[in-house]
Amino acid sequence: MADITAAMVKELREATGAGMMECKKALTKTNGNFDEAVEELRKSGAAKAEKKAARIAAEGITRVAMDGDKVAAVVAVNSETAFVAKN
Repeated sequence: MADITAAMVKELREATGAGMMECKKALTKTNGNFDEAVEELRKSGAAKAEKKAARIAAEGITRVAMDGDKVAAVVAVNSETAFVAKN
């Protein structure tokens, strides 16, 4: 098993944008192989996205912007909680 250093975790984190502990787990699982760790993070990210896809975004806010009589835009933003929608 490879010795995982903080520099390795930092490099993976900067390359992928994943959390520190997720990077460390991926490096540990792949015995310090950077490329395999990146692939492992992609797989785990896809699994997390699948879980979140089933959530319902029932709260939200809509706004209308008009420019004269002929141009208008309607924007609707949905979120999971009312707190997010209001902010």
